Amino acid sequence: MSSPSPRIATASPRIALGGIGLAAVGAIAASGKAIIVKLGLRHGVDATTLLALRMLMALPLFLLMALWSARRAEPLSWADRARVLWLGFTGYYLSSLLDFQGLQYISVTLERLILYLNPTLVLLINVLLARQRPGRWQVAALVLSYLGVLLAFGHDLQREGGQIIVGSLLVLGSAISYALYLFGSGQVVARIGAVRLTAYASCVAGVLVLLHFAITHPLPLLAIMLAVQRVGSSLAAQVGMLGPVSTIVMSLWLLDEPMGPAQIAGTVLVLIGVLLVTRLRR
Repeated sequence: MSSPSPRIATASPRIALGGIGLAAVGAIAASGKAIIVKLGLRHGVDATTLLALRMLMALPLFLLMALWSARRAEPLSWADRARVLWLGFTGYYLSSLLDFQGLQYISVTLERLILYLNPTLVLLINVLLARQRPGRWQVAALVLSYLGVLLAFGHDLQREGGQIIVGSLLVLGSAISYALYLFGSGQVVARIGAVRLTAYASCVAGVLVLLHFAITHPLPLLAIMLAVQRVGSSLAAQVGMLGPVSTIVMSLWLLDEPMGPAQIAGTVLVLIGVLLVTRLRR
């Protein structure tokens, strides 16, 4: 039997050390994410805004990674496109959203312990959906893992109260969502490739997060401030009187809400009053 070449023998430890280093950096960075979120929450920034900022910074990198990984790859089938959309929704959008929301209520330590249940959740999903029977050591590992989380949960529950339950359920939902992603990505990653799947799914999640932020946060306020900067507060306020009028039109058109003479008269008086105030200020 021939001995391995010196090149392979010397390269393998380097590859191993490089892999260990990457794993360590990834683990520390992932854990540090929760610290940054907590700091943002303490300064009054809500979880959705923090998640949107995170995705806004990361999305250009994911787009470049997607373009790079797809430069020589075959186009995705419609079935694989649907799977990528589902994996992006569960693995990166929903899991991140629930995680950030849960951090509003629980400590970083408890959050991290719950998220560490991912391998056990994947095992449970395999048992339920793939009908795989767990071994004795796997059952013992499950018991130990959930006992540890219960101990940490009980400790925080005594100190913080009912909010711990809400936060823990949100983070557990995040862990389950990511476990579903891991379960569903097994066959897809073999066809698409790990880098390509990560890039595509992350781009899907980034778009979903930004849409979520646009729907739930007052982007119209930004448009108004930009308008004030360009045309001044008086003219912007006068144009802003389109708001009540458009509300009336949309309520009649979309909601079928009744509009009586008193409401019409009141709206007219308010509009006249606001118009006079803005003109007097000018």
